[in-house]
Amino acid sequence: MQRIALIDYGAGNLTSVRKGFGTVGAGLFTPSHPSELVEARAIVVPGVGNFRATAALDGQWRAAIAEAMARGTPLLGICLGLQWLFESSDEAPDVPGLGTLAGRCALLRTDTDSRLKVPHVGWNSLTTRRQSRLMEGVPDGAQVYFTHSFAAPVTDACVASTTHGVEFAAVVESKNVFGVQFHPEKSSEAGLRILRNFVGVTSA
Repeated sequence: MQRIALIDYGAGNLTSVRKGFGTVGAGLFTPSHPSELVEARAIVVPGVGNFRATAALDGQWRAAIAEAMARGTPLLGICLGLQWLFESSDEAPDVPGLGTLAGRCALLRTDTDSRLKVPHVGWNSLTTRRQSRLMEGVPDGAQVYFTHSFAAPVTDACVASTTHGVEFAAVVESKNVFGVQFHPEKSSEAGLRILRNFVGVTSA
């Protein structure tokens, strides 16, 4: 079983994430103090809700996560966790993101005549933009489950995008930093394949 740290900052459904990783044979632990991250083979930052909740990841947690990343520890952000990888979000402009990836998250916008609604809730397809370790074996057009109102921009780190009114980053990957805007643990085989791929990265 892989020793993966699941960060609990009060803004995520940890049970479903644990279940998803358990399905692919990975063991998770929830550190109570940042110092415990030295034991982690990988780190997962989940999250739902408002970007302001990420303020709970204070200086000690940010420093410990940054130190782990500098050691080469893989980091996966899920949903709000992906947005936190970027510099900031219009949802809470005074709360800084981790800043590992350049860019600012913004509210999804749809045409006034469109039937599309925000929040974006439900199944939508992934458009593969380039090869990546996280997306290996996941076909272009695979359907995954989203629930969010804000999204990250399409930058060089984006390996798969989705369109809901506007195109946004659905999967990001840069060195040992990974992120998915959707919930892989709720996304059937495509989501489980992505979790398997991340676990595979931790074993490399």
